[in-house]
Amino acid sequence: MEHAGTYTIKFSTAIIIIILTSGLAIAGIAGALFEYQQANNLRNEVSNLRVEVSQLQGFQNVTIQNITIYQNSTSLTEIYEKVSQSVVLIYGTTSTGTVQGSGFVYNYSGTCYVVTNNHVIHGTISRSVTFSDGNGYAANIVGSDPYADLAVLSVQNAPQSEFKPLQIVSSSILRVGDYVIAVGNPYGLVGSMTTGVISALGRTISEEYTSGFSIANIIQTSTPINPGNSGGPLLNYMGEVIGITTAIVTDSQGLGFAVPSNTIIREINALTTSPYTYEGHSYLGLNGTDMNYDMAQQLGITDVTYGWRVVYAKPDGPSNGLLQEDDVIVAMNETRIKNHDDLASYLEEHTIPGNVVELTVYRKESGTWNQKLIDVTLAARPKI
Repeated sequence: MEHAGTYTIKFSTAIIIIILTSGLAIAGIAGALFEYQQANNLRNEVSNLRVEVSQLQGFQNVTIQNITIYQNSTSLTEIYEKVSQSVVLIYGTTSTGTVQGSGFVYNYSGTCYVVTNNHVIHGTISRSVTFSDGNGYAANIVGSDPYADLAVLSVQNAPQSEFKPLQIVSSSILRVGDYVIAVGNPYGLVGSMTTGVISALGRTISEEYTSGFSIANIIQTSTPINPGNSGGPLLNYMGEVIGITTAIVTDSQGLGFAVPSNTIIREINALTTSPYTYEGHSYLGLNGTDMNYDMAQQLGITDVTYGWRVVYAKPDGPSNGLLQEDDVIVAMNETRIKNHDDLASYLEEHTIPGNVVELTVYRKESGTWNQKLIDVTLAARPKI
């Protein structure tokens, strides 16, 4: 019995141990299953997050790729395809030979014209316009303005399908550093395209056809321009005209100039309406030179080292009797005038003949430099 009891006890204990062990095993399995489920859920969440991140990265890469393609000239290709058929080759015959340049089609008040530079058609006896498809037609001068180096041509007997006008937008919003495009016919190489940036604004240049007067408020650009480009459009990256390529500095590296589109907008009505001239260029009737530090030291003026020093007032000019030699103009209508570029550009952009402008001037009186305000009524530049 002892053994039996002992055995029974042992058996019962074994059962209890087995049951307890089984219970622990089941609890462990359940815990393991729970932990596995949690881990699996976590893995799924991580996997989902990876997919979302991958999708975000894919979207970001596409965005960057589009920007890169845009900057790597896909958009330039599109712009060229859009504008190239609007740019024309201009041939002219003079008494001494032939000339050539560029131009572009512009629709003004329902009529299509070709806009170009005055110096392209100056002195021509006859002229023609050739479109990008190779078709050429005789052209007549409608209007021209040497002071702005602008000219407008009409094309004879060309079907309407030849004219694909460009849009002209204001040049007032331009900033140094803006990307620009030039399309023209350098050296007769039809439909050539170059790119660059605006490197300066408000320049003045001189040409042989302006009787010594400067062409003001000019755009300076790094876009390569060569003989034959003259008269072609300078475009923004929307393919809109913001200027007309006009001149280069001989032997320079990437230094070109363009007439701003605001000048075209301002003059187009006059250049397409009889008598086809623009007489809105105002002037002061002065000759002068830019001020600088050394000149200020020589004159004994300590207040300013900038401005425009008067050298000569023309006897028949609007400033005669009002301004005198060595007066230094430092402002016009409270706008700072640092040099001749500022002076000429302000007159061109903001005034017309007959306007009264207030000049801030430094004048030496009795050995002392004093600031004075002088009103001058502007006159029109003489006709060429």
